[in-house]
Amino acid sequence: MQGAIHAEGLVKTFGDVRALDGVDLNVPEGTVLGLLGPNGAGKTTTVRVLTTLVRPDSGSAVVAGLDVLKKPNEVRHAIGLSGQFAAVDEYLTGRENLRMVGRLYQMSARDAKTRAGELLERFNLADAADRPAKTYSGGMRRRLDLAAALVVSPPVMFMDEPTTGLDPRNRQQLWEVIEELVAGGTTLLLTTQYLEEADRLAHDIAVVDHGRVIARGTSDQLKARTGGERVEVVVHDREHIPVTEQVLHAFGKGATAVEEHTRKVTVPVSGGAKLLAEVIRELDGRGIEIDDIALRRPTLDDVFISLTGHTAEEAQDRADRAHEADRGQEGAAP
Repeated sequence: MQGAIHAEGLVKTFGDVRALDGVDLNVPEGTVLGLLGPNGAGKTTTVRVLTTLVRPDSGSAVVAGLDVLKKPNEVRHAIGLSGQFAAVDEYLTGRENLRMVGRLYQMSARDAKTRAGELLERFNLADAADRPAKTYSGGMRRRLDLAAALVVSPPVMFMDEPTTGLDPRNRQQLWEVIEELVAGGTTLLLTTQYLEEADRLAHDIAVVDHGRVIARGTSDQLKARTGGERVEVVVHDREHIPVTEQVLHAFGKGATAVEEHTRKVTVPVSGGAKLLAEVIRELDGRGIEIDDIALRRPTLDDVFISLTGHTAEEAQDRADRAHEADRGQEGAAP
């Protein structure tokens, strides 16, 4: 069944960079889809297409029952968007920014004022409500931008890395706001590079790389594809790294990874604490002194490495090239 957000075969190129290469998505009403992937994978371009900011070269998309290409104005009235960077007027106060957004959405002056007050309280901005936004810290601007996206409580929300730059307390607060929205029936597409954020919020996760969805499932399902758990061993003597690697390989469910500078050897495993005890006994039997040993769940980079063969940082050059090509196209537009 077609969801509140539905896309088929989205393709978009910027110069010689194929930012989207046939993206398919379906987000059921009242759920959260976490869109994960390295920098430059196509997450933001996907959001820009679905929110009518960029027209795809081919493919189709329907948001809130509206065709993105045929009815872009109607789509804009049915969605909320918080992009990667705060989009607030620096010369207006926080309160004025929110009231302006309400009025642009054709709310009455009284309703816009009331809603602005509610959001300023919710995002802990009430004390700074009547200060110009240019005096706000980066985190405060981010919260104001998120508040602006919620002025009209739209049925479909897009949040592109919304908690970047927020401290832990404000990040936790935003998660609670998102959970309240979804409990009330809002559909959300969330891009993030924080796996704990997807763990907490997403009903389903899609991993994007090189403009394609390469994996989809729950957080636990994706972690299971990378081995489920990791054993990490830090040896005391660097010369013991090769033997430790052999030992972990025998217990592991995949390739070992070695960090020479930290003397750490890591391998994906299954078996939990019982296996950890067996690894300790084997290392002790071989006379290998260790400084630390731990069993942990996969990180986002573990998932990236398993699915894409590289970490998030290694895709930054591709992201930069896409951004420059995008800017070049915009500059050449009549």
